[in-house]
Amino acid sequence: MHRRHFLASLAVLPLAGAVPAFAAQIGVNTPFPALTVERINTLPAAQRQAWLDYLKRSEVAMAADQAALKAEREGMTTIPDGPKGGNGEATMPLDKPAEWYESVEARAVADNIVSFQTPAGGWGKNQPRNGPVRLKGQHYVANNMPPNQKPDDFDAPHLPGWGYVGTIDNDATITETRFLFKVFAATKVEAYRASALRGLQYLLNAQFPNGGWPQVWPLTGGYHDGMTLNDNAMSSVMQLMGDAGRGEGDFAAVSAELRAKTAAAETRAIQVLLDAQVIIDGKRTLWAQQYDPLTLTPTSARNYEPPALSSSESASVLTYLMKLNAPSKDIVAAVHAGAAMLEKLKIEGMVFAKTPDGQDRLLTPKDGAGPLWSRYYDMKTLKPIFGNRSKTLHDTITDVEPERRRGYSWYNNSAASALNRYAKWKESHA
Repeated sequence: MHRRHFLASLAVLPLAGAVPAFAAQIGVNTPFPALTVERINTLPAAQRQAWLDYLKRSEVAMAADQAALKAEREGMTTIPDGPKGGNGEATMPLDKPAEWYESVEARAVADNIVSFQTPAGGWGKNQPRNGPVRLKGQHYVANNMPPNQKPDDFDAPHLPGWGYVGTIDNDATITETRFLFKVFAATKVEAYRASALRGLQYLLNAQFPNGGWPQVWPLTGGYHDGMTLNDNAMSSVMQLMGDAGRGEGDFAAVSAELRAKTAAAETRAIQVLLDAQVIIDGKRTLWAQQYDPLTLTPTSARNYEPPALSSSESASVLTYLMKLNAPSKDIVAAVHAGAAMLEKLKIEGMVFAKTPDGQDRLLTPKDGAGPLWSRYYDMKTLKPIFGNRSKTLHDTITDVEPERRRGYSWYNNSAASALNRYAKWKESHA
């Protein structure tokens, strides 16, 4: 894998001859580059076959998922409504006493989970698991498509009616797999173990040849095919791979052969995280939330999410790396550099709060407030960068449309906990 950072083209694209809709418009967001055979064939010869095999594996899994649902619906006069959406994680607690997982309540959740597992072995997101089991012909996943989408929106589905059918977004698949291992440990019901093992194998199948993971697998096109750090997606999978690889506690049910595979998957993923740390002027900085898996170039996600350094995702990566036992010199160097950049970018004496009428959110001064970080930083200037649903990019939050100011975490303090951990960690990792 060639490590490439096209920083001049990543930050923002100038608007040639265009009249900005806002005074501070500095560019437009561009779509995720498609993962295609043609692009794979531009890689060095030694890398191509692994990626071609990966793409084929995804296509076969997608066809099998769709064929299975179609076969169930054959001859049906009425198709069951899709499952309801909602807070899925709340229905799959992972912090209950061991004896709770043998309860009727826990087993009902586990039965629901098993029934909604896709043929490929994954699960959808934002789907409560304390409801009835899946009906014949019912869709595997709840509808997660935003309303009022436009055909050219970056998150518009490439396959109508087929979104997030197997995903790691919002801890989907990761939480279901962990929950099933807990219920199996308490009940010894083989169906729960078998489903959990299929979940692990699904994640192994979904892993890119370079060690990363896409947000959705089988691949469905668009930014969902990108290597995804957003919302802790990749670090959560890596933690699961590591836990399974050690085979401790609930993961004693994992065979030695599968433990070796999951441990190796975590090792490969750590390396690609190190490779993906963005270098500016020869120095390691932070991480982006989404990457082109073929080049490790930061990319866009949704219309308003630009290729940029991401404080929240970087904090999650640093927290994960600091939990590793006996970190290598490269890991230690990556953590020191990332923490230094977060320290440099922190904002003191400001809050990102609702206006008195509750109709807006703005960055405003407040004595003693902070630290705070912008969600995104331009990779050329290291200044905050913001986006609109219309794909325009801006250098100030006041030029973002009010709906996006209210509905997105443009500023947050999630990096504070990572720096607090770092203050202790650095004492023994000079």
